[in-house]
Amino acid sequence: MSTEFLVRGRYVLTMAGLPGPGERDRTPGVHLDGVLADAGVHVRDGEIVAVDDAARLVAAHPALPVHGDGTGLVIPGLVSTHTHLSEGLATGMGSELSLFEWGEGIVGPVGAVLTREDAAEGTALKAVEMLMSGVTCVNDMFCHNHVGSRASLGVVDGLTRAGLRGVVSFGAEDVGLAEPGSEAAAAVVADVLAEQVALATQVAGAPLLEFRYGVGTLLGQTDELLAAGVDLCRQHGWGVHTHLAEVREELTAARSRWGHRTVEHAERLGLFERPLIAGHGVWLTEADVASLARHDVAIAHSPVANMILGSGVCPVPRLRAAGVTVGIGTDGAASNDGQDMLQALKMAALLQKVHHLDPLVVDALDVLTMATIDGARALGLDHLVGSLEPGKRADLVLLQDTVETAVLHDPVSQLVYGASPRAVRDVWVDGVQVVLDHACVSVDEAAQIERCRPLAARLAHDSGLVAAGHSVIG
Repeated sequence: MSTEFLVRGRYVLTMAGLPGPGERDRTPGVHLDGVLADAGVHVRDGEIVAVDDAARLVAAHPALPVHGDGTGLVIPGLVSTHTHLSEGLATGMGSELSLFEWGEGIVGPVGAVLTREDAAEGTALKAVEMLMSGVTCVNDMFCHNHVGSRASLGVVDGLTRAGLRGVVSFGAEDVGLAEPGSEAAAAVVADVLAEQVALATQVAGAPLLEFRYGVGTLLGQTDELLAAGVDLCRQHGWGVHTHLAEVREELTAARSRWGHRTVEHAERLGLFERPLIAGHGVWLTEADVASLARHDVAIAHSPVANMILGSGVCPVPRLRAAGVTVGIGTDGAASNDGQDMLQALKMAALLQKVHHLDPLVVDALDVLTMATIDGARALGLDHLVGSLEPGKRADLVLLQDTVETAVLHDPVSQLVYGASPRAVRDVWVDGVQVVLDHACVSVDEAAQIERCRPLAARLAHDSGLVAAGHSVIG
């Protein structure tokens, strides 16, 4: 059965045919690149057929339903290039801890008791938040150390139920789980690799999802697991999702263990032979930046989490000038502590401006580019999504009806600096409507909240976070 409709807006921000970071005119003024006034998008069977003048589209297709009254903004679905849906039931704890303290005190204990049910329900819960902030594609790294649980497979269940497009990975770590060199340690490595294969197999049956091999952190994996993972990626042709150069302590620990930094170690291991996206990229040398650019490694910038954990400031302008593709992510629900992508866009711009004391160092169009077409490019999905162009899949968002989009002197700036989830009226993923009239329709929000409350309480008690004073949940 054919599904065909039009979406119209006062402005359609196509994000198509934009010049590169070093080619744009950065003179202050209204952002007009990729902006069509009084335009619309024609969708048929999940594919964008045309982007054109709204009146012309309506006249050519008078029988088609039209979404939007012509006052709002139509944009490509936002691409969140880095998060951890393993934290969906563990929000709001440890925000005054450093990354290493937070990992040891919050994420580690939670990861030891996570189940596939927790993963599925927590993912569906956070999917509502993502969809309501305009996210149509998410790159997840599910981190747990509950050996044998296959908990990461629950993310596939949750994302499929929500109708989100995504890339999923199991961010495994095995350091400290068994005595090095023992039979138990070998068994842990074998179980990690088996879960990676199981997750890849599960993803193969989910049309909107793709798989990447996850490396939680290089320091969190034994040399045995790191080497085995590289071999497995070569064997299967898998891309990789990891963290690199997130905090200063990481560099010191890496030099102590291997004699060089984590970026260099990833290159030496052969991880850069595969398509790779790395979270954060904060503490990078010029040699690191050159290596990332040379190997086409993408960076997922997560400004909110970097600020909460006091990790530092990603050198976004330097990376983009060097030709490194930079996307934007929310990071995990426990290090953010939410999945509001519109908030991440605004913070990505403001953090660079205040850090460099230069309002022109990053502008609204830069940020929107990173959150759409560059995010898709970072995941190898730019042939499918990231811009509104004929032939691409219909992942799109209509923002309308609220004060945030009432005045549109500069639609790009208003979106980046002024929009909130309140303004997200409708969302489509692959042409299927998942948000209708400011409400998620793929997941019943109220019912999902009720399902997750007892799971979150059980998780807090079983992980010891209540006893440790991090949670007061009943």
